[in-house]
Amino acid sequence: VWYHKPAINEELLQSLPNLKVVASAGVGIDHLDLKLLSSYGVKVSNTPFIVSTDTADMGMALLLASSRRLVEGHEMAVSPDTEYFPADWLGIEVSGATLGIVGMGKIGYKVAERAKAFEMKILYHSRNQRKKEEESAVGAVYCKKIDDLLQQSDFVLLAVTLTPQTHKLIGKRELELMKPTATLINISRGLVVDQDALVEALQNKVIRAAALDVTYPEPLPRDHPLLKLKNVIITPHIGSATKKTRWVMMEEMAESIEAGLAGLPIPREVL
Repeated sequence: VWYHKPAINEELLQSLPNLKVVASAGVGIDHLDLKLLSSYGVKVSNTPFIVSTDTADMGMALLLASSRRLVEGHEMAVSPDTEYFPADWLGIEVSGATLGIVGMGKIGYKVAERAKAFEMKILYHSRNQRKKEEESAVGAVYCKKIDDLLQQSDFVLLAVTLTPQTHKLIGKRELELMKPTATLINISRGLVVDQDALVEALQNKVIRAAALDVTYPEPLPRDHPLLKLKNVIITPHIGSATKKTRWVMMEEMAESIEAGLAGLPIPREVL
């Protein structure tokens, strides 16, 4: 399964009585009905470990691009209408700013490692608190309540898995808790954010900006209001899109398929 295609639904499963394994690219499995697949005796695998480094890099890239207004700056620099660069065209500081990471799994922790090198203050909210030595290694402070993180952070980065509990985790209330100078960065899944509430918050300057590698749907309709806002950067879900990582992802998927067909234990099986 690549980019959620083909759709693994009951119609497809009924048409494939000999199906043994579904190998899905990436870490997210929100597009798969595990109970349905299990009822047909089909096993599932994904590629959770290889994607974390590149996705963390993407998170930092979006943070830096938004804070320093790189997309706008590029457009200004190459525009045929530009005669001079305005002196009051300013971004915001990253060094010393507070980064709030929502979801401190493999990807979230790697983002924290990168943010430490930028001398950022790091807060995080997650289902499980990290070990004290892991927190100390990156200088991260645990927020039991997400509200505390939202109120204090200059940048809020989402790195959670999409589940019923995280569906529209960030909505109107949460956006209003954020600083008016804050930026929302999403490298998880589009449905973790209430997109209508985000549009309203950006239009009304409830928050400063958003940088999104994920939306819903993907791609957005060409007339979607998010595409018209200057304080938004959107990339086409490319968190893991490097040559090496995609190659390894395909190798891991092939390994899982071969093991499933041979009746052997499946590497990286999703239980």
